[in-house]
Amino acid sequence: MKKESSFFVSGLIIGLIAATAIFSLFVRSMDGRSEKTVLKLGHCLDTNHPVHKGMVFMKERIEELSGGEATIDIYPSSVLGSEVECIAQLRSGDLAMTKTSAASLENFVPELKVFGLPYLFRSEEHFWTVLKSELGRKLLEKGNNKGVKGLCYYDSGSRNFYTKDTPIKTPEDLKNLKIRVMNSEMAMKMVSSLGASPTPIAWGELYTALAQGTVDGAENNPPSFTTNKHYEVCKHFSKDAHTRIPDVLLISTKIWNTLDNRLQGWLVQAAGESREYQRQLWQEETKESLETAKENGVTIHDVDQSLFAEKVQPLYEEMEDQKMKNLVEKIREIKP
Repeated sequence: MKKESSFFVSGLIIGLIAATAIFSLFVRSMDGRSEKTVLKLGHCLDTNHPVHKGMVFMKERIEELSGGEATIDIYPSSVLGSEVECIAQLRSGDLAMTKTSAASLENFVPELKVFGLPYLFRSEEHFWTVLKSELGRKLLEKGNNKGVKGLCYYDSGSRNFYTKDTPIKTPEDLKNLKIRVMNSEMAMKMVSSLGASPTPIAWGELYTALAQGTVDGAENNPPSFTTNKHYEVCKHFSKDAHTRIPDVLLISTKIWNTLDNRLQGWLVQAAGESREYQRQLWQEETKESLETAKENGVTIHDVDQSLFAEKVQPLYEEMEDQKMKNLVEKIREIKP
């Protein structure tokens, strides 16, 4: 009897823990007339970042479109974990939504490695023409059978090198420097091809790594550089624009499949509208970010991008993956 009681109590406790976890992730409660759905979204950016503001816009739109039946609770600044941890939580169904760089999805959506290829896109216009094309939409859906569904792309501009002491004016200036990169195979190959030592570090830990000298610099876009106050440590920002890697808004397929058609439609519409809002905001904040950096003693270096593009050309010549080669060819064929 004691054993049976013990098993019963243990089972009851486990059931309560599971129920609590699901409730905290995805809440549906009756307000007397209708159900309200609350989706939890975790990401790693500061609240001043334009991508965060784009997601706040999405939250407001989903509330308007649903008439208050649905909302999104947003947890910024790595409160719920790093990008990699948030993706894992989506795949297991322990988190509803996240925003991540396409590069962070490479390990289980290998086609997205293409965004990490340097100087693949001829211009910003070419980049967005590709994302909005049928090819871009298919790439967004590649994670569907891996537990994550892409809702939209967000603009994250071009990625550029910034350093503490050594100004990067030519590829040779990167030699032997330790440069923080995302946990991305392609990013590491790109930085290595330029002569630097790629060092993967979680975004939330980068400021400390820069301040302590664990790395000599990093690479990212202007808004990320300033909103995370990396200008306090790094005094050189080089506009080499080596890659254009979009951010991707994801929802757990396990959660998506529990939503009714109306809510799915509202989410798709709200995400699409937030993309256009965020793109406009991005343009404004990129200019403001560079001005903020200058005001805080950062030297902005305009460089000859062709020198960097020539240096990384072997990445294309040595490419053995035929599927990746075909994807590169298709992207180059798309005209703005």
